[in-house]
Amino acid sequence: MSSPALKQTLSRRHFLRNAGIVAGTAIVFPHIIPARALGLNGTVSPSNRIVLGALGMGHGHHNMSQFLGMDDVQVVAVCDLDTTQRAKGLNTINSKYDNKAARGYNDFRDMFAKENLDAVMLAAPDHWHAILAVTAARAGIHVWGEKPLAHTLAEGRAVCNAVRQNNVVWQTGSWQRSVPNFRQAADLVRNGRIGKISRIEVGTYGGFPGASIKLPEGTQLGKPPANLDYELWLGPAPWREYDPRISHFHWRWNLDFGGGHLMDWVGHHVDTAQWAMDLDGTGPVKISGTGKYGTDAPFNAELEYEYRCTYAGGLEMIVSSKGDGTKFIGENGWIHVGRGFLKTSSPEISANPARDDEKHVYRSENHWRNFIDCIKDGRKTITPVETAHRTASIGHLGHIAIRTGRTIHWDPATETIRDDAGATAMLTPKYRAPWKFSDIA
Repeated sequence: MSSPALKQTLSRRHFLRNAGIVAGTAIVFPHIIPARALGLNGTVSPSNRIVLGALGMGHGHHNMSQFLGMDDVQVVAVCDLDTTQRAKGLNTINSKYDNKAARGYNDFRDMFAKENLDAVMLAAPDHWHAILAVTAARAGIHVWGEKPLAHTLAEGRAVCNAVRQNNVVWQTGSWQRSVPNFRQAADLVRNGRIGKISRIEVGTYGGFPGASIKLPEGTQLGKPPANLDYELWLGPAPWREYDPRISHFHWRWNLDFGGGHLMDWVGHHVDTAQWAMDLDGTGPVKISGTGKYGTDAPFNAELEYEYRCTYAGGLEMIVSSKGDGTKFIGENGWIHVGRGFLKTSSPEISANPARDDEKHVYRSENHWRNFIDCIKDGRKTITPVETAHRTASIGHLGHIAIRTGRTIHWDPATETIRDDAGATAMLTPKYRAPWKFSDIA
């Protein structure tokens, strides 16, 4: 028997979407496209499959492949502004299902309007995260969204509001929460194996390729290739002439589009700190930091950085471009966790895992599977939208502290900066016309 949450999801296939389409584009009434199950083994009926679209075939290709491996998910469409990337995604889908039924889109608004989607996977550059997420949520589409949640803090709150108001399921790509060694570290911390935690040290890497990235032979500035819709790729970001060194992967080193390693990794190692300390619903009250910015145009993200976050209870977290992983320092030792390792100050700490009668963090064995299961049973995912927002906010506030050179006094309850108009202005994005932040706020 289908759960109430799944029944609600499936019933949406019979109604027109009501998303607020932004940037002056007229609302297009969708045609109804039934779920397809061609090429699958038939163990799951089409009416119980989650119909999913995939947007962004760079990093998103890996995410899409995870969903393609699930019998109760049907991937029906791909959206990408690069026709080469789009074709790559379509070929992957059609090869999986042994047909040519998948459809490709250039504009996300067309895919949301014309496809009868239950869910969408979003993996666009950071400056697009909020617009895509809010539009999907308003259309009643459940969202898998890559981290960081948004390009600015105010956009993150707008995404939270849209997800809550439209009662959709959200999963953030902070997949370390679904990996055993990170879960074990969180359980050890929560159950006091090293006593009260006074300090956390988070290493989130630094530097970027910079001058080593050369203009590809035969290309030139200001001339986008025919396979890329560059105007839509820029979207709400400030206008700049086309530079092939930025597309596709290296946009993250330019602050108009991404946030460098600082924002790339806040959704992983800083997220681990928030999770283990049970701070998913709040954040620090004071942030200060320093950094060194890149000068090799067009790359201007921080090369090196360190920012200090102080929480209301006195806990300190130092986030820097040096080191690797998340290290919890307590009164009785330390626990250091990262990709592929879990180290402790003494063997007894890791040899004493949480007992059945002790605290346990949310358990997920597969991050992508958790998203689909939560759509079906109505639970929150392991990395829901508010959690993602609170984690990303730490990175945004670190950026602001570094860029202003001032200590930021933050109220996590009201999400306001005290007595600093200049820093406050940096919480909200400035969109290039015809895009307007007020359309999604």
